[in-house]
Amino acid sequence: MPIHDLKEQLARLPEQPGVYLWRNAAGDTIYVGKARALRDRVRSYLGAAGLSPRHDALLEEIASLEVIVTDSVMEALALENNLIKQRTPKYNILLRDDKNYPYLQLTTSEAFPRVLVARRVEKGGDVYAGPFLPAKLARQTLGLAHRLFGIRSCNEVMTGKRARPCLEYDIKRCIAPCVAEICSEERYAVAVASTKLLLEGRNDELLATLRARMADAAGAERYEEAAQTRDALRTVQVLRDRQQKVATPELGDRDVFGLKVGPSGSAIQVFAMRGGRVVERVELATEPGGLAQTDADVLQAAVQQFYEARVPPAEINLPLDIEDAEAIEAWLSERAWRRVRIAVPRRGDRRALVELATRNAELSYRTRFNEITAAHFDALETLRASIGLPAIPRRIECFDISTIQGSETVASMVVCEDGRMKKSEYRKYRIKGLSASGSRRSAPKTRSPKPKAQSPKPRTQPDDFAAMREVVQRRYRKVIEDGGPFPDLMLIDGGKGQLTAAYDALESLGLANLVAAAIAKREELLYARDRQEPIVLPENDPALRLLQRIRDEAHRFAVTFHRKARSMRDLRSELDHVSGIGPRRRRALLDAFGSLAGVRRATREELGAVVGTKAATAVIDYFSRR
Repeated sequence: MPIHDLKEQLARLPEQPGVYLWRNAAGDTIYVGKARALRDRVRSYLGAAGLSPRHDALLEEIASLEVIVTDSVMEALALENNLIKQRTPKYNILLRDDKNYPYLQLTTSEAFPRVLVARRVEKGGDVYAGPFLPAKLARQTLGLAHRLFGIRSCNEVMTGKRARPCLEYDIKRCIAPCVAEICSEERYAVAVASTKLLLEGRNDELLATLRARMADAAGAERYEEAAQTRDALRTVQVLRDRQQKVATPELGDRDVFGLKVGPSGSAIQVFAMRGGRVVERVELATEPGGLAQTDADVLQAAVQQFYEARVPPAEINLPLDIEDAEAIEAWLSERAWRRVRIAVPRRGDRRALVELATRNAELSYRTRFNEITAAHFDALETLRASIGLPAIPRRIECFDISTIQGSETVASMVVCEDGRMKKSEYRKYRIKGLSASGSRRSAPKTRSPKPKAQSPKPRTQPDDFAAMREVVQRRYRKVIEDGGPFPDLMLIDGGKGQLTAAYDALESLGLANLVAAAIAKREELLYARDRQEPIVLPENDPALRLLQRIRDEAHRFAVTFHRKARSMRDLRSELDHVSGIGPRRRRALLDAFGSLAGVRRATREELGAVVGTKAATAVIDYFSRR
């Protein structure tokens, strides 16, 4: 395996905490991990072959290693989390939320705080509440803060010297901190404290505070203020009574995780409990493909990524133990500016709440993945019946060719298993010009002579059939060498000509028993080898939709690779092939003679004046052989 080529580098790694990044041949980060001792952790990959197909795929793709040493495991944990978020490596577990739910931000970093809607939690000392599901609850709570406590909504700089308050004061949505005679800084601070209790869901504390404030105002004969406080108290009471009844006052503030891991991915339910009452429920999911061996690996990744954009409560309850609980506790405590404890309850109310979250996660898993799986099954069954396959085509491999007038021709192969795209098994190919028998074609000038009537096409004219024949032949020659897996159905982007070319390649390899079909772009017709007429599927047919999705993904992958190939071609020059001509001399020649044609026409003396006699001779010799 390629990783064994890195043995010497791995042996020289330090025995210190840090983060390691595996990269592929293209330089892309494919996995990020942390370690207490980098040398021991990274060297363990040398013996990881055979643990799982995902491990084997990672080990085959590894081309290089990068390590970052940290002072502690906690720093490595935080750095790992940031790198996973930035680079989204395909072998890491990636938490998916489906939606970006809003938060409410109380800007306590300002002298006169405001309440704003925010899409992410930022560092800076402000108080955040949420996320709010559905999002309209954030707007409703924001309006409640203005109506009950008079928190300002403007972005003025508060000096207290404004001549008169604005309209918000007149309609009783602001207590006018901009006018010191109306609202002092101390009075505004009381409103901010009440707003904070409201946002944090601590309604019982807020009610007690409002009752005391109402009594004080009435005793001091400030009857208008007492009436306003009474109205706020009633509103908060109604709000509390409408909240969920999953409540145990002794449980205080905590987040409770439930987890269900299955072959289709993972579902995570997080119950946010504040003041002993469940005030929020967040549903999260991960797709299959992450390099995780146990449920604890998935849960640890979920905890790390969940609190990347959230302020953790004082306690977090999990259904099972995770490996780096102490390091994660330290990291969360640093983020929250207070002690955060991670616990796995074994009995009592806390364990009952964890089991409730787990049951919800199991229901979420069945709802999320089984509906999708059922829809994919229907599409695959329709496809099986349409083409006449002996079994459901669970594995489909699709090929597409991308070229512009025969220039930089490339091909792509994408894989779909059980209706889901498997990006880890995508492949891309540069078309080299192989004949059907597998031998390399010579350059046009050195081909064996043919009758003039059958002279080869110019290089600028594309030959999609030959390209398809080559890529199918290369793909399945490699599959034969590896011993599989073979597809249940090959899908070709094109018409009957491309399909025939694909079968020619399969027959040359002795694989004529494989089933292939082609789908044409414009007409969306499906071609099969044993049918004279194309198969016409209804426009809304689930099987057609599935084939279109696979075909479009192959096209996207091929076009992306083709663009990259063209950009690399544009950066190359024929002078790069001349011995002794590097980037500086190439630039000097092109600047002096204007183009490659100008360099060809230049004399030895003219070239020598620019790059020297020896290099000029190399240029003359090179072009004399062309």
